[in-house]
Amino acid sequence: MTNDVVKLRQVLHRNPELSGSEVETARRIVRFFKPLKPTEMIEGLGGHGLAVVFSGQEVGPTVLLRCELDALPIQEITPFSDRSWVEGVGHQCGHDGHMAIVAAVGVALARQRPKRGRVVLLFQPAEETGKGAAEVVKDDRFSMIAPDYAFALHNLPGYPLGQVLICDGAFSAASRGMAITLTGKTAHAAQPETGRSPARALCKIIQQFSSLPQDIDAAHEMAFVTVVGANLGEKAFGTAPGRAEVWATLRSETDDMMACLIAQAEAVVADSAKADGLEYRIDYDDIFGATVNASAAANIVRRCAGEVIQEIEQPFRWSEDFGRITATCKGAMFGLGAGEDTPDLHDPHYRFPDELIAIGADLFLRIIRQCLLEPSASW
Repeated sequence: MTNDVVKLRQVLHRNPELSGSEVETARRIVRFFKPLKPTEMIEGLGGHGLAVVFSGQEVGPTVLLRCELDALPIQEITPFSDRSWVEGVGHQCGHDGHMAIVAAVGVALARQRPKRGRVVLLFQPAEETGKGAAEVVKDDRFSMIAPDYAFALHNLPGYPLGQVLICDGAFSAASRGMAITLTGKTAHAAQPETGRSPARALCKIIQQFSSLPQDIDAAHEMAFVTVVGANLGEKAFGTAPGRAEVWATLRSETDDMMACLIAQAEAVVADSAKADGLEYRIDYDDIFGATVNASAAANIVRRCAGEVIQEIEQPFRWSEDFGRITATCKGAMFGLGAGEDTPDLHDPHYRFPDELIAIGADLFLRIIRQCLLEPSASW
């Protein structure tokens, strides 16, 4: 690992950009890679995404490594000199570290290019909103870099530094935000019977959501609904409200279970609204499919990680949009321990440990060698 990579992470950390606005972040990555003279750089991929390609002289597989460009709407609280300069925005998920890891891989590839096949380093936009990977795959130019294998990692506080967490099948959950609007009729608080208040329906929806899913054999599979907010009327004691909103997150282990959860949640809303003569509307946002690991790709990670590997029995509850990419090829996502005493992801005090850059880059390079069958490469 070079000092340049650490400096890059610090610059990225000081200058975070939210999902869909990663213009300067992408430009900084381009400037970093230009002196390394990759085979090709594809800019503006799926938004502000960037694909950096290193090709070998012989035909072979294409291996894609993905990291994320975007930051979070979180105010950082740390004493470090490289803390965020942007008010209310920070890299409290460690995407600055993920980019640094992949940049370190690029430095190694520039020193010794693959003999066969291709390595694509994908700096993906808008992961936090669940839109970025879908836009990248939908971009016509994605066919130019269509991978045979795809890998991604996520740093995981609470686990020993450098420990690798993997599984076959679902690695992280499917989730989506559900926004419900209930519309009735406003009335005087002294004559509530002349209106149609959504108060009772709102309470019923919140109560019933806590018991979903129902009548589904989900004993072996994670699935639940979390109400994250609600709004009913105003602080106006003379008025009975005619409008209410409920916001909930649906989360499941698989996409099939998500479809069942959606159907049941929508039925609860429809029945509750109908019972009180209300109109309703349902909108969805922050849609993530389950990230599913192919056994063949997960086995490559296992072989390359060696003794530091740990199998997980259930997928992580948080969501990732990398599943959009693994749906196109053999792929796997794995966790990389960021230290047992490190603050949690999305915590205002969280800071990516620079020691993890070399560990992650070395593992990615071993994965590349395994996929391209280059055991003698000395990165």
